[in-house]
Amino acid sequence: MTARFFTTEKPAAYKGARAANGLNFRWYDPDRMVLGKRMEDHLRFAVCYWHSFTWPGGDPFGGETFNRSWMHDADPMAGARAKADVAFEMFRLLDVPFFTFHDRDIAPEGTTLAESNRNVRAIGEIFAKKMEKAKVRLLWGTANLFSNRRFMAGAATNPDPEVFAYAAAQVKNVLELTHELGGANYVLWGGREGYETLLNTDIRRELAQLGRFLTMVVEHKQKIGFKGTILIEPKPKEPTKHQYDFDVGTIYGMLKAYDLEKEVKINIEQNHAILAGHTFEHELALAGALGILGSIDINRGDYLLGWDTDQFAMNIPEMALAAYYILKAGGLGTGGYNFDAKIRRQSIDPDDLLIAHIASMDACARGLLIAARIIEDGKLDAFVADRYSGWDGKEGKAILAGKRSLDDLAAQVHKRNLEPQPKSGRQEYLERLINDYL
Repeated sequence: MTARFFTTEKPAAYKGARAANGLNFRWYDPDRMVLGKRMEDHLRFAVCYWHSFTWPGGDPFGGETFNRSWMHDADPMAGARAKADVAFEMFRLLDVPFFTFHDRDIAPEGTTLAESNRNVRAIGEIFAKKMEKAKVRLLWGTANLFSNRRFMAGAATNPDPEVFAYAAAQVKNVLELTHELGGANYVLWGGREGYETLLNTDIRRELAQLGRFLTMVVEHKQKIGFKGTILIEPKPKEPTKHQYDFDVGTIYGMLKAYDLEKEVKINIEQNHAILAGHTFEHELALAGALGILGSIDINRGDYLLGWDTDQFAMNIPEMALAAYYILKAGGLGTGGYNFDAKIRRQSIDPDDLLIAHIASMDACARGLLIAARIIEDGKLDAFVADRYSGWDGKEGKAILAGKRSLDDLAAQVHKRNLEPQPKSGRQEYLERLINDYL
């Protein structure tokens, strides 16, 4: 870099709840032990390359506001190298353990796929050298299979097999680079895997294509010896209302159909959860119950807008419930909290990038601490366990084990003259209980 981008050279540090400097942490203490594990190891924060260093600050009604110098370099590869310098400086200042990227974030697209892949590889070599001296590691890589017009009718689900092949070749390059950089995961998210009208769509074909594509990715992972997790990210309403990867339940059904439920997990985003008509905690709890919770994109959507605003997560009660269901699922494993979030287009000072991440890391840390208190106190878990305690008895277990038929149950009801009465779910009591931890 020819000049400093940020105003500070000192990494953010934990200074306690009364810290006045917005460039230090008030709640995020990486080494603090929470339920037997370091806070950093619970949260596994990652900075995403695209929103932080590639998004120009535009929205559907206005263009660029950030005016980042590397976005306007006459030599796109020189701009990409400068962007990498700024990115790794920010990773250092935030002291984050991970980062994430798309191929099109880190390097410009060439006139051919071969040239595009060479560009990506060249920046990948810069990453590898920087990572030798840095703390930060790669949480996951992914390929952009949605921006170029060739993908306007989808990538894996495209009616043209040549587009399918192009997408496969692009994924191959990024999956292999992710492996070489020691990535913990590889993410697939299908921004164009849906349809706009049934009049030109063969759903049966497109679902079969999608299943084959996912299977090929898993097969190649195994071929190259990649030990990371393959993740799929639900993408409702991005850009169509008929997305094949709509939510956790939809993706689980798809994975079951292709015998991939033990090979692939899910990366859940708060903003996408609400676009699908769910809460964030619902999607997390469902993925945990199904055994496919892999990682999360941590951001905040606007409940009054029907599009992806990707604001930084600051809602502490929501973060507490998210952390609670993540902990109940056994944690994120190879995943982490990836900041798929944009500073607002009016936040034009470079330090706003640092402040946004620091503030949101604090919100997530507070959520984790609250969730830990809920678990340690045990009242919520005890209530739920008691509510379902009948299923832990002899008859409940026999029913679930397939040892009772409809005839058996009907005979039992009549013999015992059963007249079961409902019990209060005590929702208001439980909501107050949660508020007591905040």
